[in-house]
Amino acid sequence: MERLKRRQDFVAAARALYAAMPGMVVQMRPRGDEAPPRVGFTATKKIGNAVVRNRVKRRLRELARLQLAGQARPGHDYVLIGRAPTFARDYSDLEKDLVSALKRLHRTAQAGADKGTP
Repeated sequence: MERLKRRQDFVAAARALYAAMPGMVVQMRPRGDEAPPRVGFTATKKIGNAVVRNRVKRRLRELARLQLAGQARPGHDYVLIGRAPTFARDYSDLEKDLVSALKRLHRTAQAGADKGTP
């Protein structure tokens, strides 16, 4: 799965759909193409020092590798944002958070797309 690296991609995802869960925030932006999904990770200074932020991002990367790879839709960008509880939260709970957030985002995106159809 490709990684988001440019600030403009992160800013565009921030204006799209998001789902806030206890362990993380997941943002999803449809790009409008059929390219493979891309993923980005962020952890702000609010959650701790560099050691904490790097550990949070490592946990999020592993979650994305295992869970997002099978559930991500082509033509979408996903951003996983670490929160303070991400550092200490049980890994299985983080998995549940991600799966639940993806279900919510995909359902919301589908409902928005269906509104204009007869």
